[in-house]
Amino acid sequence: MKNVDDLIEGASDLSERGFSKGEIADELNVSRETASWLVERGDVPTTSDDAAATGGPHDIHVDWSALGRDAARLAYAGRAMADLLSKQGESVDLTVGIEKAGAPLSTVVARELDTDIATYAPRKHQWEEGDIEELEGTFSRNFADIRDRACYVVDDTITSGTTMRETIEGIRRRGGEPVACVVLVDKQGVDELRSVPVYSLVQAIRVGDGD
Repeated sequence: MKNVDDLIEGASDLSERGFSKGEIADELNVSRETASWLVERGDVPTTSDDAAATGGPHDIHVDWSALGRDAARLAYAGRAMADLLSKQGESVDLTVGIEKAGAPLSTVVARELDTDIATYAPRKHQWEEGDIEELEGTFSRNFADIRDRACYVVDDTITSGTTMRETIEGIRRRGGEPVACVVLVDKQGVDELRSVPVYSLVQAIRVGDGD
């Protein structure tokens, strides 16, 4: 996707296919607020100039599909992410991938670091409108259990940090201990979340967000 028009079109297409706004945010690597704004813009024909004039949310769209559509490239990226975690100690025996995009990356990381794998579906996938705190994320029963295990957390992008914090808290509630997190792109420039160190291959920080 090259511009706001493409993002609006993509959000509209996903909305028509029944994706929740939280899922749209996940697919487009934008915040929930940005996803809502894009869907609303799609209801009324606009141009990029029109969209900019409406004072949309401050966000950065990250398109890493060039990695995601090629297994070899995805593996290279996952290995680089695993390398960022490799100094965290030998006690970690589980890697938790945040669905959807974090899951394939976590598979590579788990293989590189010789750990089991688990996946977490964040509550934003169920979110459409209203208070997201009323929803609950889930760990898949098809993968490894969390309890009493030290683990890494893997996702593709940190936008606001909400999903990563939620996952850390969910792991702790299940009796696990998150040791470190890693992402492809961090749009917040965070060093840690909930006292857990965060590593990223790329930091993308917007400059000039002030009103």
